Amino acid sequence: MHVSRRKLFAVVAAAGLATSGLAACGDGTQDDEAGGAAGDTIVLGFAQVGAESGWRTANTKSIQDSAKAAGIDLKFSDAQQKQENQIKNIRSYITQKVDVIAFSPVVESGWEPVLREAKEAGIPVVLTDRAIDSPDTSLYVTFLGSDFIEEGKRAANWLVQEYQGKNETVNIVELQGTTGSAPAIDRKEGFAQGIAANPNFKIIASQTGEFTRAKGKEVMQAFLQSNPDIDVLYAHNDDMALGAIQAIEEAGKKPGVDIKIISIDGVKDAFQAMVDGKINVVVECNPLLGPQLMDVVKKVVAGETVEKRILTEEGVFTQDQAAAALPNRQY
Repeated sequence: MHVSRRKLFAVVAAAGLATSGLAACGDGTQDDEAGGAAGDTIVLGFAQVGAESGWRTANTKSIQDSAKAAGIDLKFSDAQQKQENQIKNIRSYITQKVDVIAFSPVVESGWEPVLREAKEAGIPVVLTDRAIDSPDTSLYVTFLGSDFIEEGKRAANWLVQEYQGKNETVNIVELQGTTGSAPAIDRKEGFAQGIAANPNFKIIASQTGEFTRAKGKEVMQAFLQSNPDIDVLYAHNDDMALGAIQAIEEAGKKPGVDIKIISIDGVKDAFQAMVDGKINVVVECNPLLGPQLMDVVKKVVAGETVEKRILTEEGVFTQDQAAAALPNRQY
């Protein structure tokens, strides 16, 4: 149902009174400039981060396909991993007077001004995949996505179990995600918390690989040159891990054997790498948020209450589980 801006503003205000939850994980790049659709059609403006990884491509496809299936008019934009582009896209949606704005923030900080503009315009905002660090939770209705700190802890838990009973120094290198982004910050924090009780685990190098395969390879090459004794690679996403595998092999080492590899996301290429013995474990981060997002959008427009924090269901996969799981991976 197409509702008035006044009612939508009331929805946002009411949501701001809800209990705040935890702050946590495409190729289609059309950027429609037309105004909202008439009648009962819900208009959703979605400002995507970019197309930096296989995970993101799957996330975009899920949103586009789900919007079509739900009969929602989707206005989609690709920020190409630049916050200034994403802010411009959000302002465009405000001008278009869409019913709901959803976006996956490039970084955590710097969103208050544009989100206040959306609030003043009576347009509710839904955060997907990534959180923001603003203390003003009335600026968004809900956050739908993964708990990135928990993902980091799960990665650490596997490592602790792998070396249980072994009194040896474990040299770890870390490929971080985009600097300032929620998954990079939280996956680093969760992992650090998970290994803190074991003094034998030492992170000897940590640098951003920008969530891309090419940068992951480049940074891993530098790690290998400056640190000859690397035991474990912890990558904040699969694409960086897959790029690092290339660097490890070019250096004459065996990924998964000489250097154990822990990764996060769960794309098909990573599962194939596990089958091939090159990645040891993958912590899943589900990109298929489209159906949940469309349900949230419909509830918001209808004036229904939604939870302030909506988590996605995810697991952890090891090499012995990879072959059976690979045929069922949807991304």
